[in-house]
Parts: sequence; structure tokens; C-alpha cells
Amino acid sequence: MEFENLLYNYLLETGLSEASAKYLNMVILLSATIFAAFLVHFIIRRILLSFFTGLSSKTKTNFDDLLLKNKAPKNIAHIIPLIFTLKFIPFIFKDFPYFENFVQKGFQVFTIILVLWIVRSLLNTIKDYLKTLPNLKDKPIDSYIQVFMIFAWAIGILSAFAIITGIEFIKFITTIGAASAVIILIFKDTILGFVASIQVSINDMVRIGDWITFEKYGADGDVIEINLSTVKVQNFDMTITTIPTYALIADSFKNWRGMTDSGGRRIKRSLNIKLDSIHYITSEELDSFKKIQSIATYLETRQKDIDAFNQKNNINKELLLNGRNMTNIGVFRKYIETYIEHHSGTNKEMMIMVRQLAPETQGIPLEIYAFSSDKRWQNYEYIMADIFDHVIAAVPYFNLEIFELPSNSSFVHRNKEGEITDQINLKEE
Repeated sequence: MEFENLLYNYLLETGLSEASAKYLNMVILLSATIFAAFLVHFIIRRILLSFFTGLSSKTKTNFDDLLLKNKAPKNIAHIIPLIFTLKFIPFIFKDFPYFENFVQKGFQVFTIILVLWIVRSLLNTIKDYLKTLPNLKDKPIDSYIQVFMIFAWAIGILSAFAIITGIEFIKFITTIGAASAVIILIFKDTILGFVASIQVSINDMVRIGDWITFEKYGADGDVIEINLSTVKVQNFDMTITTIPTYALIADSFKNWRGMTDSGGRRIKRSLNIKLDSIHYITSEELDSFKKIQSIATYLETRQKDIDAFNQKNNINKELLLNGRNMTNIGVFRKYIETYIEHHSGTNKEMMIMVRQLAPETQGIPLEIYAFSSDKRWQNYEYIMADIFDHVIAAVPYFNLEIFELPSNSSFVHRNKEGEITDQINLKEE
């Protein structure tokens, strides 16, 4: 006598009708199968979790720890109970072929979903593990995982629809081919993001941890995540800006990685010197400037060369304009350059230059171009401020003036005691 008929025959013997015995037999067998499936699942899950937990404590690699974190053992534990249930379905619904077909399709769809869960757990584990490797932690691995999962889910959903409708998978795909234009339109951003991710990775345009500036999206900070559709940037004010991945290849942005990988961070700032304070230096001024130790030797050597040239060419020096001369701004430029070359915060192996820019309505810009040896933002700002503190304070020693727009105090004259001795009142006509 077959197993599924034992209970059915017993129910008939108790006096139940044939229809009632069939339904009650199905319900009892289904309940017993579900209970057995849950029991098998509980046992297998405990065994797998105990195994992987013990394995993770003994091995040096963190791959097994990541398997636990991403719930791979829990998902794998569903396989045997599912197979167990599928084997018993024909026995349970032997007298109800319609229900058997319906339940079979439901469990087949669940099988597809379970496979996708397991694949996702394994891929997330691989992703997390690869991010712990020094050579791969800054690569957009998320994008590739997401692309694979999108294709996997697409195939899974199509397979589920094929099972539910009873159409063969190949025929189902062929039927959907007619709607491919709509599908492409729906997944336009995903396709663009996928292509952009490949180009960003191949061309090494952005890595996780890079400092980027993207003015169009108001981003200025470190890249913390690169996935298929977006790039997340944590700005320096701790806000997070989300940028479409394809925008990295469609628009222009600034990546500061070159600076962080180099030997220094650029200092490029100027101060404006008043034009009417620039003049040839007199012998009295030259003697005063020679007291500045850092340029004393330079001034002596430079003046000897100038005197030799003027004597050789019989230059009349009663007028300073004649022949070769030094200017206070030229000596000041040399002083700044010497000061920066000896500053402890600058990189001496990179370019150091002090140059004049084109004169403007606000004077002549004197630009400092150098590189700080410390690239950290706070220290970089300190080094740059330290240099300009000194340079600005040194300007009067060279009989120069810094240009600045006049304020109310510019029209007030005070004596040594601080009392106002003269005041110009500006009234609108």
C-alpha cells in the first residue's frame, strides 16, 4: 500500500465520505510536510551557523566572517527544506492536480528567488572582501556587482513569468523582444551608469577616497561610494552630495588626487603693491637693506655687478634713471623668494617662484608660487598664512605700500595720544 494512501484509507474506515477523506488527507499531509520542512531547516541552519562561526574564529581570513555578515549560511540553509518539500508535493496533492500545479509553480518561483538571494549574499561577500584588499579598495566594485545583479534579477523575473504563464523561456524572451525599446527607456539611467562605471574604472578617473570638486552639483569633498547609478561625495561640511555616475564623463570636474599623490600642495596667492611706492633704491636705502641678513650677500654681489657695468659704460649716475639700478620691489621679490626657500613648511624640491603679474587698477600683483610640504588642509592653511603674515609685515621695510581701498579711518589723522587732529568730511554734492 502506498504511503499517501495510508491515512486516506484510515479516514474512510472511520466513516468519512470519500471527498472529506481526500481533503482531510491533503491537509494533514501538508501540515506534516511543512512542520518537517521547518524542523529540517532549523537543524541545518544551526549546523551551518555553528560551522561557519567556528571556522571564522580559527581562520585568519575575514572571508568567512563576511559570509556570516551577509547571511549566506542562512540563505543556503533553505535549500534542503525546499527540495524536501518539492519531493512531497506530488504525494500531498495526488488527488488535486490543479492545486498541485499551482503549488508547484509557486515553489519553483520561490526557488528562483532563493537562488537570487544566495547569489546576492555571495556577491556582497566577495565585494566586501575585495574592498579590504589594498589594491582594490578604491575601485568601483559596487557598480560591477549591481550590474550582475540587475541581469540576474532580470533573468529571474523573466523565468518566473515564464513558469507562471506556462510559456517556454526562449519563447517568452522572444515575445518580450518587441518591448525592448520600452525596457531600454525604463533602464536608461542604469545603462548610462553602467557604461560610465566602466569608463571611470578603465580610465581611473575617480577612486573611493579621492577628493573631488564638482561645482555643477555643489560637491567638494571625499568620494565615499561609487555604484551603478550614483557617486556619493561627503563634503567638508559633512553633508553628502549625490552625483549621477554618468555625469563624471559628461561634465567637467576636478580630482585632487594628483595633488595628494605629489610632494606638496600648491600655494598661489598674491598681494597688490601700490605703484607710486615703487622706485629706484638710493645708496642710503641700499645700506639699510644690507642689514637684512638673508639678502645682504645678494645685495653686495648684485651692486658690484651693477657698478662694474655702469663704470665700464661711463654711465652718468647723477640721475638714478641712467644705467642699471636696483628697485625696492625687485629687492623685495628676492627677499620673499629667499624667505620661502628657507621656510620649514615648503617643499624645496618643487617650484618656488615670486613673480609680478600685469599691473591693475589696484596696483601691481606680486604673486607667490610655491608648494607646502604638508598637504593636510589645516596644516596647509597654517603654512600659507604664516608665509603671508611675514611677507605683509615685511613690506614697509622696503619702503613699499600695499594697496587697499580707503575706509573711514583713512580720512582721519591722529596724534601720538590718539586724538583727532584733522578730519576730512566727504559730503555728497
